Amino acid sequence: MARLGIRTTAAAMGAAVLLVTGCSSGDGGDDLITIDPATAAVSPATTSTPDGVVHPYSGLIDSITFDPITRSAVLVANDPRSVLVVPSDSLAGADPASAGRPIALDSDVRDVSIGSDGSALLAMDRQVVKLNLTSGEQTSIPVDGQANSAVELTDGRIAIGTDNGSVHIVDPKTDQSQTVSGFASVDELAVTGDNLSALDHRQTSLTAINLEDGKLGVALRAGEGATHLATDRFGRILVTDTTGNELLVFTADPLLMHQRYPVGESPYAVAYDETADRVWVTLTATNEVVGFDLSSGIPVETGRFKTVRQPNSLAVDSSNGNLIVGSATGDGLQVIPSREN
Repeated sequence: MARLGIRTTAAAMGAAVLLVTGCSSGDGGDDLITIDPATAAVSPATTSTPDGVVHPYSGLIDSITFDPITRSAVLVANDPRSVLVVPSDSLAGADPASAGRPIALDSDVRDVSIGSDGSALLAMDRQVVKLNLTSGEQTSIPVDGQANSAVELTDGRIAIGTDNGSVHIVDPKTDQSQTVSGFASVDELAVTGDNLSALDHRQTSLTAINLEDGKLGVALRAGEGATHLATDRFGRILVTDTTGNELLVFTADPLLMHQRYPVGESPYAVAYDETADRVWVTLTATNEVVGFDLSSGIPVETGRFKTVRQPNSLAVDSSNGNLIVGSATGDGLQVIPSREN
């Protein structure tokens, strides 16, 4: 079978996208045409007071993820290396970092996703750690390679994306697993219902994965340099095209691009407020976070806030609409009430 490659060109909602054919689980990705992964633009120094409340934080925040079950934020700082679990109620306090639970880990965290049972999946070097956010208990799943991403499927299995272009699907109850190959790298994974999709930074593509036969499905080019994704309650996949300055909106069944919209310079982190039905995107080139309503078929701006410098991470507490923004330059942890306007 031919390796994963560009095959045909199609149009989706007026936007040109590239489709890629599926391949068997044994195919590799060594001969793929790739690009250097996109990175966030270096933010300028802030010239105005950030909105909301900014709490001092000693680390350079790498990511923030919010768990609606325990109502806690998971902060990852790889300089210095640390994970901090902060209750949502503490985010409004004077020093939320002191109210959080620090978690000791033995390697850097590459990605965090939330499970269905009050746990977080931490993708790390040669393992995925399932972290109980209430007790702090850790369960390790070994990985053959660098784990870039991990998500929980609806049937309880764990899908793990690696830097060598494979997705390993593991059943923690039986230890049975399958491997799907053919990517350059698997940097983020999206679960929408029974569908699994993979974002490949080096190909800047989004690919459907057929879980029944362990093969790759249709793949679409995801802009000029995609970096992060989120999902919404309608089963859409929301992708930031950091190089192309756009927000891309896909559905997974079938995989189609429905919207692409210019949102500003260097969109990077993305989060979804399922209660307000709003997607929020940080713009690192201008130190802003912008919200959009997607219900009309084209994104409509609903809010814009000034952030701390280098807002590389973002989460939202959908119970109250608070945006949680992290600075990657040590400028603090920011909490912005988004529903006051």
